[in-house]
Amino acid sequence: MRSLLALGLLFATAACTGEAAPTIYVALDEQFSRPLLDRFAQELGVDLVQRHDTEASKTVGLVSSLLEERNNPRASIFWCNELAQVVHLGQQGLLLPYASPAAADMPATWRDPDGLWTGFAARARILIVNTELLPDPATWPTSYRDLVDPKWKGKCAVAKPLTGTTLTHFAALRVQLGDAAFGTFVDGMFENDVQFLQGNGATMKAVRDGRLPWAFTDTDDYHIAKMKGHQVACVFPDQEPGGLGTLLIPNAVALIRGGPAPDVAKQLIDRIVSRETEALLAAADGAQIPLRTGVAGPKDPAVKQLGEFRAMAWDVSKTAENLARCSADFHQRWPK
Repeated sequence: MRSLLALGLLFATAACTGEAAPTIYVALDEQFSRPLLDRFAQELGVDLVQRHDTEASKTVGLVSSLLEERNNPRASIFWCNELAQVVHLGQQGLLLPYASPAAADMPATWRDPDGLWTGFAARARILIVNTELLPDPATWPTSYRDLVDPKWKGKCAVAKPLTGTTLTHFAALRVQLGDAAFGTFVDGMFENDVQFLQGNGATMKAVRDGRLPWAFTDTDDYHIAKMKGHQVACVFPDQEPGGLGTLLIPNAVALIRGGPAPDVAKQLIDRIVSRETEALLAAADGAQIPLRTGVAGPKDPAVKQLGEFRAMAWDVSKTAENLARCSADFHQRWPK
């Protein structure tokens, strides 16, 4: 009873002060993010306005909104499931520094040195394989380079790199390989009749349903297919000695410059980047990979934890700078 009374008093106090309610823009799937945010808002005793991204816009819709609203911000916080998009907003001057004490134990790689963003809970860019079509693991693809191997001509897929994690992935590859080698790689995919589908969910379904033997997708899409009993396997690509490694794409959260209720927004960020949140996201169907040591990872052993695979060392800042250029180039390939 006391806790309910205290909660009511907190709501009443917020109403009396006339302070605007914090607003959070969220790109992580609503089924995973909303229950957590509802809980955090209740614990803090605040009204929280949530705007969730749609599957069609794949994060880019919210990023566009934040850029359009920069002179009159409506959002207090941006929780994005793609780190590079948040870094891009920081490069545009839209973020306010906040180094959350709850993220003090987060590896420095995943925290902005100026406090503009904090990364947490990641997905990996993996190959999903249909084990009925490819029963022998020795025949499975092992690298991004298999997309241009004539052996797989017309037999593999990747999402169109216009939005989402595939855009981040290809922008990171462009930085890593250089423009010339990356251009050759892209041309090679077209020559190899790679199927470019609408999203990671579509690539997963094409493999799950037996229409293709393998495709690129994210660990969360693979895990959902596996949970539902489909005959699929997960390959972390480019694990050979000296290989490029598997790209890990964390969530990230940031405070929006000029957004409403910044003090409450900071308290929400503290909860979002906590060890508990990483553990909860790992245990959920999305099977996110914790970035901290000592946090329990996904139960599916195929979704490996940090230290169990070679991670791609990607330049987050340069990748963020290349997002717009990559998106524009690929929109020329697919104008609609």
